[in-house]
Amino acid sequence: MKAVLLAAGRSFRTKPIEDKNFLSFCGKYLIEHQILALLHAGFTDIAVIGGAHNISKLAEVTAEILKQHKRISIIVLEQKKLDEGMAGAVMSAEKFVGDTPFLVVSSNDVLDSRSFELIKKQVKGVSGKIKKDVENKPIGFLLAKKVSEYFPGGYLKLAKNGSISTIVEKPGDGNEPSDLVNIVVHYHANSIALFEALKSEKSSRDDRYEKALQSLFDDGIEYRAIAFDGFWQPVKYPWHVLDVMDYFMSRTRKAVRGKNVAVAKSATIKGSVFLDDGVRVFENAVISGPAYIGKNTIIANGALVRGSNIGENSVIGFGSEIARSYIGCGVWTHTNYIGDSIVGNNVSFGSGAVTGNFRLDEGFISVNCSNEKVSSKRDKLGLITGDDIRCGINTSFMPGVRIGSNCAIGAGIVISEDVPENSYVSGEYSLKIVSNKVKILPRNRKV
Repeated sequence: MKAVLLAAGRSFRTKPIEDKNFLSFCGKYLIEHQILALLHAGFTDIAVIGGAHNISKLAEVTAEILKQHKRISIIVLEQKKLDEGMAGAVMSAEKFVGDTPFLVVSSNDVLDSRSFELIKKQVKGVSGKIKKDVENKPIGFLLAKKVSEYFPGGYLKLAKNGSISTIVEKPGDGNEPSDLVNIVVHYHANSIALFEALKSEKSSRDDRYEKALQSLFDDGIEYRAIAFDGFWQPVKYPWHVLDVMDYFMSRTRKAVRGKNVAVAKSATIKGSVFLDDGVRVFENAVISGPAYIGKNTIIANGALVRGSNIGENSVIGFGSEIARSYIGCGVWTHTNYIGDSIVGNNVSFGSGAVTGNFRLDEGFISVNCSNEKVSSKRDKLGLITGDDIRCGINTSFMPGVRIGSNCAIGAGIVISEDVPENSYVSGEYSLKIVSNKVKILPRNRKV
């Protein structure tokens, strides 16, 4: 069976993260994890759909995978009109798919590979043949997450015979037609009918794909829901990176060490910690799992790392604490506290700089996303940055603040609002110097 992996999204809501596909978890890009999950489930003929902004890098990643895996086919196709959304992405794969059944998967929906295996099992049924309805027509399937509380997504409404009759987008709490939320893992048994519906649908909105599906439901082409109870996390907002990080780190259930790893005798490594090739852990450092430390990264004297993913070629300097954070590649710290944060690549923190991650009223932290203030539903959330940032000494970042790429942040100031990319930030302050009226005497006690 063919699979189409949609990876052309432009990540507007996750800014300052530029492209979610190239977030690195446990040493692999997110798009790599997605492709490998499909391969693990037995999908060996895959088309990855990218855009002009990322197609070159997608081609590099897939080329590396092809070097390591034999008897598979992965091609990268470009979606020319990105404004056409998911419908345009699927249409880009029309020649690749032809008239064969195929699976559509979003690269931004992170699931364990059992979800894909479940689809294949349902498609073939117990007999091993393609499952068909009573009129001998192939049946399509949509994967669905069974939820116990309201989720702001598309819900599946089922007909009396169990087939899907419609997808109800964001019905509101209490108005859900079922407890099944649509996940973009869709098996299309009749590809020709789908492409015809996509071409016929004239909607210019980003729901064109869903409207085409509705026309298929209305025409009697049967789709059924497959309830899935495993891990699922759509990466829609920056803080979802921390949920995905936790998922990938949880899959390392024991300590792992790569090649040429050096750990000082006085250092402490606790729990499931993955030390990749060339990692060095200095005296009295502590790493508490689950954690991933990227290639050639240094955990310096007295540093504490817990529940975090740290990219390659980084330095967690003396006396720094990194807690429950995603740290990119080439990040440098020195006597810093970074908690519950998402930090990009090539970011440096001056000594004493800290991230606030907890409100005084202990409430949920909100973040500005696409000109909208969105609650993270987290009571702990720190800094969110892009790439290529320098921060001066003793600067404090308030919870949920975003810093765009290519910024310089001055010393000794409090950053309490978002900073756009390509900014230089400095604070206004003055010293007041007056006569000292208190005589400073020698110490009269022993030290």
